[in-house]
Amino acid sequence: MELSCKSEYAILALLEMAAHYESGEPLQIRQIAAQQNIPDRYLEQLLATLRRGGIVKSQRGSKGGYLLTREPRKIILFEILECLEGLEARAGEENVNFKSIDSSVIEEIWQEASRAANSVLQKYTLQDLCEKRDSRRQLDIMYYI
Repeated sequence: MELSCKSEYAILALLEMAAHYESGEPLQIRQIAAQQNIPDRYLEQLLATLRRGGIVKSQRGSKGGYLLTREPRKIILFEILECLEGLEARAGEENVNFKSIDSSVIEEIWQEASRAANSVLQKYTLQDLCEKRDSRRQLDIMYYI
């Protein structure tokens, strides 16, 4: 299973929002885009998809922008990727009309791999990613002292 560019950019944007979650201040697209090096227009489309999926909300006005709808510890990676990529629908597809036994075996293994990947994605939250990032930053700082 490979992480798409779309999903990577969306998770980077969500990590940026998670880092500012406690302040309660919405982040503007240009702030997130500049911080995470994501094209503005593409980020706008991603955030619209995440808003429709209930992961972020938008706030209008001069101090408007985007906010997480819930605490980072309550947003799991699987939910994010399902919103963007439709993982659950794809993983649940069963093709009954296999062309051969060989195809059947391949499909079974692919389904098992998908279930395993989805299981891992359901274990991690945005908060977990933030903590991993922060601990790596600490290690990085220590190397330069």
